[in-house]
Amino acid sequence: MNTDAPLVPAPLPENLAAPARAGRALVMGVVNVTPDSFSDGGRWATTELAVAHGRQLIAQGADLLDVGGESTRPGARRVDPAEEQNRVLPVIRELAGSGVVVSVDTIHAATAAAAIEAGAVIVNDVSGGLADPAMAAVLADAGVVYICQHWRGDPRTMDGLTDYGGDVLAGVEAELRARLDHLADAGLADEQVVIDPGLGFAKTHEQSWRLLAATARLREDLRRPVLIGASRKRFLALALPDDVAADPLARDAATAATTALAAAAGAWAVRVHEVPASRDAVRTASLWKETR
Repeated sequence: MNTDAPLVPAPLPENLAAPARAGRALVMGVVNVTPDSFSDGGRWATTELAVAHGRQLIAQGADLLDVGGESTRPGARRVDPAEEQNRVLPVIRELAGSGVVVSVDTIHAATAAAAIEAGAVIVNDVSGGLADPAMAAVLADAGVVYICQHWRGDPRTMDGLTDYGGDVLAGVEAELRARLDHLADAGLADEQVVIDPGLGFAKTHEQSWRLLAATARLREDLRRPVLIGASRKRFLALALPDDVAADPLARDAATAATTALAAAAGAWAVRVHEVPASRDAVRTASLWKETR
């Protein structure tokens, strides 16, 4: 088996499948319809603002958008699915209706089902199905692409759940394998599933860096496309001067660097808040890979 060949999830629109088949990582722009996101909470909290922001990200070069209505930052409060749906469904309908490829960022099966009906073609679940046992059945029935992230605990407890017995990569791979087995048993096809190592979720800063460096290994060992979500996260502070390290917006240059590294390592997509630099980073990585 050629481990360098692109792994492309399905089903996806051809405008996403074609660059992925060519080995170019996709850029997923983040649209947070929340008042409390760690990086931009409240800036796009109305339908009109969120739709305008999403369209701006597409104009800047995003391949698809990830629309979420519940913050998963450490310590964040849980959001009722009805409230979440009131936030995200009008945004998804408007964007998908204008031809934008939309992913919904949710841990709730009811929200996933409603978002798919509204036009979402991907479900991005940071809990990997652990938060809502009904999620797998929704996905098996709908047949859409599912991003299964590694997860422990919840936003209030995850920072204390970072013990992987000395080997974070082995621990994360073992726990993701268990989720993949569960999804297969529930009826999902292998090609539906993308994996995400969950950087910053129940990980120390050092563990997040270790998993980022293992992007190619995760892809090869688990034989699934890999999404990397490093954008503006706290572990990037290790790469910044102390006087700006605490500011999420100051982490965009480091985010673009991680985009280039992940894309060069074979990531299927990167999830980012600031698109232009990551757009250029994935193209740079593609050129680098082509000329090796």
